[in-house]
Amino acid sequence: MKYSFLIISWFTFFNSYGQQIDQDLANVRGRLDSIESFTADIVMDVDISFINMPTKHGKVSYQRGKGSKISSKDFIMLPKRGLDLTMEDIFKYPFITVQRGLENTEGVLCKVLNIIPTSEKADFSIATIHLDQNTSRIIKLQVSTKKEGVYTSLLSYSNAKTILPSLIEVLFEVSNIKIPLQFLGKETEVDKEAMKEDGAKTGRILLRLEQMVIVP
Repeated sequence: MKYSFLIISWFTFFNSYGQQIDQDLANVRGRLDSIESFTADIVMDVDISFINMPTKHGKVSYQRGKGSKISSKDFIMLPKRGLDLTMEDIFKYPFITVQRGLENTEGVLCKVLNIIPTSEKADFSIATIHLDQNTSRIIKLQVSTKKEGVYTSLLSYSNAKTILPSLIEVLFEVSNIKIPLQFLGKETEVDKEAMKEDGAKTGRILLRLEQMVIVP
């Protein structure tokens, strides 16, 4: 009976501790959750070795509970994963956090956290977040998805107060996403022979957000 009590007590303690969410991440989440909607003009450049695509323009709009929508006359957004500005996909299902110490990221001393989902419904296995404790903002996010490889996003901000970035750089593995070549837009050239070559291929998206209007 004594040993059973100790096992149950230890399990209860560990489970309660493991379910705690880091307070700094909770602060970031609170700031993002406070956004009712936003709109912005977007300017996008894509860097993939076998794709020659001119700079594209479009608009992004967000409504709480409905997610983000990107519209343009001549391109689609890819990959969608790295461009979730409000982190709804990351925070959608229950998770735990694990602290990984401090690290200098893009010139900012950041707290590094692992986010581990506790629900099988989540489409990622682990995410690593670098957050600025002084501004309650995310500087870097790396997401290991279950089907589409790893995405790394670097976020830059226009001023010291805004919660949403004005510049996002997304790095991803091209081989893990399906690129609908017929929808890449006007004046886009694709080297299909280079695309079929063996070896790892990476992609990079640079997204600038301009004329942003946020409704809290």
